[in-house]
Amino acid sequence: MERVRDKVVLITGAARGQGRSHAVKLAEEGADIILFDICHDIDTNKYPLATPHDLTEAGLEVEKTGRRAVTAEVDVRDRAALTRELANAVAELGGTLDVVVANAGICPLGADVPISGFADAFDVDFVGVVNTVHVALPYLKSGASIITTGSIAGLVAASQPAGGGPLGPGGAGYSFAKQLVDSYTRQLAAQLAPMSIRANVIHPTNCNTGMLNSDPMYKQFRPDLENPTRDDALLAFPAMQAMPVPYVEPEDISQVVCFLASDESRYITGSQFKVDAGAMLKF
Repeated sequence: MERVRDKVVLITGAARGQGRSHAVKLAEEGADIILFDICHDIDTNKYPLATPHDLTEAGLEVEKTGRRAVTAEVDVRDRAALTRELANAVAELGGTLDVVVANAGICPLGADVPISGFADAFDVDFVGVVNTVHVALPYLKSGASIITTGSIAGLVAASQPAGGGPLGPGGAGYSFAKQLVDSYTRQLAAQLAPMSIRANVIHPTNCNTGMLNSDPMYKQFRPDLENPTRDDALLAFPAMQAMPVPYVEPEDISQVVCFLASDESRYITGSQFKVDAGAMLKF
């Protein structure tokens, strides 16, 4: 325990899903957490995003571990807001920042999504990562760690899931953004290595969050059905992985986040970490 004792960590998309899991895990391991989330829906994204209540609850979960939490409703597309809120949060936690987890993301799937869905996915999933990292850079010192969230979809040229449903503009924007997150993180790592600041990317497969458990994703995996349910999609989810599982859990990603946030990985930078139950082995 306490693998990240007294570190200060920024996590975006922290109100639920992977981000919330990361926040709690790192707090359990001794870190103070800055939790940012948009806390409202985006029109082209056809499943609900986190709410202000979700963010409050996530902050309380962190505090239950005995660590400090600072929460703010921030859209990662808004660099000015990120800059302002991060300055306030860092000041409240003593003026230091040790770890950045650029996790916020959306996946506006479906052939009926307008072209603005491409822009929304790209802006949240790539520009939002860049904004998060770049506003954090002035606070980072030797030993700091940057962790970005990619996706197996960004590593597969034909990123359409096994069900074969239409990705639409939003899905294409998601896939392209995640490809760029991968290359951006490696380029960033090269620039920061002389300062002993690390940058690594994690690529999950299907993960048991609200993004996966949504009507657009069910339709993606079961295009043969007009209104597929989660039970219907569960029959197709395992086709994505080489191991016989439908998805990984947020906690599986959090274990890798904790490792990369800790000094255990002090000489690991510019690397991909695939938490994919062997999904890439199928391609």
